Amino acid sequence: MEWVLAEALLSQSRDPRLLLGALCCGAASAERVETLRFLLQRLEDEAARGGGGDAGALPEAAREVAAGFLVPLLRGLRGPDPALPPRLRRRVLRAAGAALRSCARLAGGPQLAAALAEEALRDLLAAGRAPGAEAAVEVLAAVGPCLRPREDAALLERLARAAVALVLGGDGEEAGPAEDAVALVAGRLLPALGRCGGAALRAVWRGLAAPAAPSAPGRVGLELLVVSALAEKLLPEPGAHRGPRAHEAGPDARRCRRFWRTVQAGLGRAEDALTRKRARYLLQRAVEVSAELGADCTCGPPEGNGPSLFWWSEKKKDELLKFWENYILIMETLEGNQIHVIKPVLPKLNNLFEYAVSEENGCWLFHPSWHMCIYKRMFESENKILTKEGVIHFLELYETKFLPFSLEFSEFITGPLMDALSECSLYSRSPGQLIGSGSPLGLKLQKFLVTYISLLPEEIKSSFLLKFIQKMTSRHWCAVPILFLSKALANVPRSKVLGIEGLLALRDVIHCTMITHQILLRGAAQCYLLQTAMNLLDVEKVSLSDVSAFLMSLRQEESLGRGTSLWAELCDWLGANESCFKQPPACSPVGLHKPSLNAYVKTLVQEYVKSPAWETGENCCVPDWFEAKLVALMVLLAVDVEGMKTPYSEKRRTENILRIFLNPLLDALMKFGTNAYMSLLKTDRCLQLLLKLLHTSMVKDSSTQNDEVFTVLQNFVMSTTESVSEFILRRLTMNELNSVSDLDRCRLYLTVLTELINLHLKVGWKRGNPIWRVISLLKNASIQHLQEVDSGQEPTLGSQIQRVVSMAALAMVCEAIDQKPELQLDSLDAGPMEKFLSSLQLNQTLQKPHAEAQSSFFEESSSSQGWGKIVAQYIHDQWVCLSFLLKKYHALIPATESEIPKPFLPAVQMPVRTLQSALEALTILPSDQVLPVFHCMKILVPKLLTSSESLCIESFDMAWKIISSLSNTQLIFWPNLKAFVQFVFDNKVLTIAAKIKGQAYFKIKEIMYKIIEMSAIKTGVFNTLISYCCQSWIVSASNVSQGSLSSAKNYSELILEACIFGTVFRRDQRLIQDVQTFVENLGRDCAANVVLENTKREDHYVRICGIKFLCLLDGSNMSHKLFMEDLAIKLLDKDELASKSKISYYVNSLQHRVKNRIWQTLLVLFPRFDQNFVTGIIERIFQSGFINNQASVKYCIEWIIILILHKFPQFLPKFWDCFSYGEENLKTSICTFLSVLSHLDIITENIPEKKLILKRALIIVLQWCFNHNFSVRLYALVALKKIWNMCKTSRIEEFDALTPVIESSLCQVESMHGVGNAKKNWQRIQEHFFFAAFHPLKDYCLETIFYILPRLSGLIEDEWITIDKFTKFTDIPLDTGFQWYLSETQLCELKPGDWSQQDIGSDSVEADSQPEWTNVQRKIIPWKNKAPELDLELTCQDRAAKLGKSINRLIVVASLIDKPTNLGGLCRTCEIFGASVLVVGSLQCVKDRQFQHLSVSAEQWLPLEEVKPPQLIDYLQQKKTEGYTIIGVEQTAKSVDLTQYCFPEKSLLLLGNEREGIPANLIQQLDVCVEIPQQGVIRSLNVHVSGALLIWEYTRQQLLGRGDTASPSLRRV
Repeated sequence: MEWVLAEALLSQSRDPRLLLGALCCGAASAERVETLRFLLQRLEDEAARGGGGDAGALPEAAREVAAGFLVPLLRGLRGPDPALPPRLRRRVLRAAGAALRSCARLAGGPQLAAALAEEALRDLLAAGRAPGAEAAVEVLAAVGPCLRPREDAALLERLARAAVALVLGGDGEEAGPAEDAVALVAGRLLPALGRCGGAALRAVWRGLAAPAAPSAPGRVGLELLVVSALAEKLLPEPGAHRGPRAHEAGPDARRCRRFWRTVQAGLGRAEDALTRKRARYLLQRAVEVSAELGADCTCGPPEGNGPSLFWWSEKKKDELLKFWENYILIMETLEGNQIHVIKPVLPKLNNLFEYAVSEENGCWLFHPSWHMCIYKRMFESENKILTKEGVIHFLELYETKFLPFSLEFSEFITGPLMDALSECSLYSRSPGQLIGSGSPLGLKLQKFLVTYISLLPEEIKSSFLLKFIQKMTSRHWCAVPILFLSKALANVPRSKVLGIEGLLALRDVIHCTMITHQILLRGAAQCYLLQTAMNLLDVEKVSLSDVSAFLMSLRQEESLGRGTSLWAELCDWLGANESCFKQPPACSPVGLHKPSLNAYVKTLVQEYVKSPAWETGENCCVPDWFEAKLVALMVLLAVDVEGMKTPYSEKRRTENILRIFLNPLLDALMKFGTNAYMSLLKTDRCLQLLLKLLHTSMVKDSSTQNDEVFTVLQNFVMSTTESVSEFILRRLTMNELNSVSDLDRCRLYLTVLTELINLHLKVGWKRGNPIWRVISLLKNASIQHLQEVDSGQEPTLGSQIQRVVSMAALAMVCEAIDQKPELQLDSLDAGPMEKFLSSLQLNQTLQKPHAEAQSSFFEESSSSQGWGKIVAQYIHDQWVCLSFLLKKYHALIPATESEIPKPFLPAVQMPVRTLQSALEALTILPSDQVLPVFHCMKILVPKLLTSSESLCIESFDMAWKIISSLSNTQLIFWPNLKAFVQFVFDNKVLTIAAKIKGQAYFKIKEIMYKIIEMSAIKTGVFNTLISYCCQSWIVSASNVSQGSLSSAKNYSELILEACIFGTVFRRDQRLIQDVQTFVENLGRDCAANVVLENTKREDHYVRICGIKFLCLLDGSNMSHKLFMEDLAIKLLDKDELASKSKISYYVNSLQHRVKNRIWQTLLVLFPRFDQNFVTGIIERIFQSGFINNQASVKYCIEWIIILILHKFPQFLPKFWDCFSYGEENLKTSICTFLSVLSHLDIITENIPEKKLILKRALIIVLQWCFNHNFSVRLYALVALKKIWNMCKTSRIEEFDALTPVIESSLCQVESMHGVGNAKKNWQRIQEHFFFAAFHPLKDYCLETIFYILPRLSGLIEDEWITIDKFTKFTDIPLDTGFQWYLSETQLCELKPGDWSQQDIGSDSVEADSQPEWTNVQRKIIPWKNKAPELDLELTCQDRAAKLGKSINRLIVVASLIDKPTNLGGLCRTCEIFGASVLVVGSLQCVKDRQFQHLSVSAEQWLPLEEVKPPQLIDYLQQKKTEGYTIIGVEQTAKSVDLTQYCFPEKSLLLLGNEREGIPANLIQQLDVCVEIPQQGVIRSLNVHVSGALLIWEYTRQQLLGRGDTASPSLRRV
């Protein structure tokens, strides 16, 4: 096209000045500048051939064009032009640059080129990375090749240095015009300068080869772009070192370290495929050059004792070629991201390691960084399966081979490997692996780390482990990776490798674990990290204070609990090393000459109890609890360490040791009651330590009564009761608490008082006990103070604080009395406290203190609460007191307010007003303070539901609104939800609501379904509801007889939903569930299991609760019987609804799981069904068998039919009727009934006369043995074989006539010849568990129903419920009468798999076991020996040609095709087979995602041209004038068979529309129509497939015509 245009212009005039002048006039559009370039190139060609007219006029005209048009144009394009789009701007720049180069060549002298280069260089240095640099780069790239290598050497060198500096500067991450300029320099200017040779090439190479820090990913791509373009100049040519110009040989990139580091960075770190392709090209080219040269080569001096990055030895040429061939093959294969292609190549990676390590001296022959590049590429793959394969392959390295130590290897582990290990999905279970069995990758990680660290040199271990642990703190790790990394570290053999830095790093890791919400995983990780510290710590480098500070980072309530194996292990470690710890500095308050644990702890307590030097006054805040926790922990550890030193328990010794440690504390506590001047902070600290000692000393998972330490400590504390309680009484009642910070102190005092009460109750309550007197005085003083403050005076801060304190104290007394009946100070008669509480003005807010008090309030520390929180706490305490009152006098609450009970208690007498106040409180109180209000509602609502239903409904709505708003608040959500469920679903409330059947009944059901809905997104919500309801119904059922389950019957939907409940987990949720189960299965070996209470919030426990409840019901109890029958009807309704649903029903879908749970529940209920009830549902059960069910559902239906027929043989006639349905109804379901028939021996077990039944069964089964469906025949034959064996055993003569037929049929199927699927399937169906091992009666148990059958039938592991979970769920008791465990059959030992699917996967198993594949897929590099030049004005076609790609003369026209997928596929096909151009209807199609998905970047290497359908006639006629034959791909009357047609070299393929083909008006333009011969029925092929067939046939004919042997890549395609 361009050539034709230039010829047309020259035909108008041969005067170049006139032509060029005409083109330079007018606006500088892209078309004008491109036309100017075409003309200048045409004139340049003519001048090179010696023609073209006036020789003097042309140079002068070229100089005028350059100076008068092109240079001003380029200067004007330096800045951004809003009117010129970026794409059009680049087009103008490129065309102007190309035209300028032609001008420089035509000018006849070097002056123009040098002058233009000097000016452009100045512009480039001035602009730098600014947008204006693009124009300068275009000029330099255009005129640079015109400069003289020798005369302009200095200019070329300056230009090269500036260009290299521009490319290598910055981080390569910024985008926009500046980055465009850098890309132009790298892609155009530097390659152009490098090809100039001499000084320019040396300058470019010096800049690229200079030692520097690792380049950023963006820089790596640019460096590789330059180096790959200059590959021919930078890699020596064969024979160059022996020629006459050997002394002028250029640089040898193979000897440069930076060159290889850049190549490795491109292979392993580059994000774009093109950069990686360039890196592979350079590696392959360097290997080819080395092999061709045949000379030894080494890349610089080796690093340390390791090998060079690259070396070549002619003696080892074969081994080296084999190594690099496999290496490049692996890197090319990884580009595919397809695991089925990559997996067969992985064994070659093992070969690389075998080549890389010398067998003689065990050292590296190849630098290990090359292997790391492969793993980096796999780790950073978008395909997570490939990432997992790469990680596992790396972790398995040391299992089979010995690899010498390498620093690169070590850095790779603490770098890319750990980055990859942070991905949670890698830790998922393998297919078929049981839930809770642990992550295979986690186990391999543990083995790898243990092996690798044991092989590390001693001097390296410490630094490696420190880096490894610090890496665990460098990012936000998820709970699962942290857990398995910690577990791997904990299993590293003991060695003294970590110092104080390592201890601090472990502490930081523990802090990182705190961000996760999975408490069990968090606790388990902390346990492993403590074990790591004990195994790896060098105790001589850390002090006891360092260790104690580290221990404080552990949460004792999650991991380090007293009485656990971890606690004992820690005591052993401390005892064994106590004399080895580093002595603390002299300035430390604990200055010890000899590090001793006892001495350290004794001094620690002494220093703690002393009055702190930083005390500032009486109004200071309560101290932080950290120090008290630390001292308590170390005291108890020291006591237990001493206890372990003696072979037997000595209570006296324990008492003495504790007294030695705690003497300072006990002395201080004894003085509390007498020393009124004791420091306030000292008293706070002593009380804090007292509490922490009591809490920490509690032994987990055992009775504290048998623990000597706790007993002795308890006695010590009780000895101080009188002093401490008198002190607290004084502080609470004598107006000594008068500031906001004193409220924290008030809570401290009340907590201590509660603990003292609990201690005295444990040893036995005595009326003469001093605590008794304190409680009585505290109660009276609090009431008196609350009554006095209502004097009407303006309140002060002190008086208001005292009021809050008094109410809190009264609430504590009420809670203590409520929880401990022994503390009842008064009889049931209303005393002063009850009368006062009943008259409280509920929800009364505290008035803010006056201005002076407020100023002091706001001046207090930042830890003080706001006034709103203080008021909320005050109201909360009011409701605590009222809750106590209502519980005590619940019998006196009237159903209506017309009754006036005695004594007169307003809050009890007026329940409506009290409930209204409760609703008001819910609107005032924050969510964490509403619990006592819920407790009050629980008592009030049952009394008022009949008379004030609307008010009760309002309370339900208000409470639910609070609960639903708390779903993301863990700490307060669960207690509030439990209290909410207890008051809304109280058995009395449910009974009354169901009885009156009013709005409350429907509101409760509405809330019930809302809770179930919430449980789908928040695990454990439904558990709370179902557990409470079932427990309350069980209690009521045990206390009341026949009407006991009337309440449950009205809410049977709850049990129904529980029995079919279970969410479909997302992959990440399932992983968390799996890992939690794994930790639970560790049992007591993991301290977190002992310390943490199992909340039983797994979704399985909902179904377990419902099933266990059903198992407790008694079929002889009419109430229970009616409940179960009602539930069964609803289950069958649910099954029918699920069957009719249009939701997709595939294996393990939600619909499949629901149906499976329905039939599991029916199996559990079946033993309680009587004949009358079965008569009503038998038709529905048979009807369920006609539905096309998934395997697990099918087995359950078959099982329950067998059980029914065994228990009630009178239903056999109805069963025989099932075989008489039309074949259309039976074609998918007959196998169900044939399976039932195969268990006829079980069905007829209790029938004495079996003859008629066997005869009927034989007649039925024989007719199905000849069915056309193969599966039906197999099922029928299995049933026939079993029935016939029964007949032979019974010796019924009547059947003798059938013996030859049946025996021959069975003999024929048994002796089936061949190895096809028929024989295999017959063997497999007989071995299938349902026919071979399963016994419907002996295997009837919960384990078979909920674990074995789901496992064997292919259900996902989420549906497997082990029997252990039933026994662990203790909220509902076990039913001793139900068969819970598996019978004597061997069903549990079978492996899962359906008979029809067992052959799936056998080939893959065999394939995976092969050590190395003999042939694998290989993706080729299309670049040949020619380097990928990026020249000045290269189009797509030129670029492809420079890459060594063969271009033919075929044009493919796809303008009529609409679908982006077809266009994308055609683009890829055309690029692969070298078409010259692809014509499309719109170039916008390349932006379509579907197009890009199919083209895989082919549009970047193939010229695309836009010709819209209306323009096709003109386009085809034009191509005809250029000598092209127009070929249509269409079926017409005159079509030529493709196999008979010979394609001309200049061929144009016209492809038709997907639906309508080629229009009639275009068929008239065709020279020939070609059609593809067909053998099938369908009329036509897909248009992309048709086009691909013709394109390949054209290519094949052209290759044969040329006798081309230089295109192995095409032959491979």
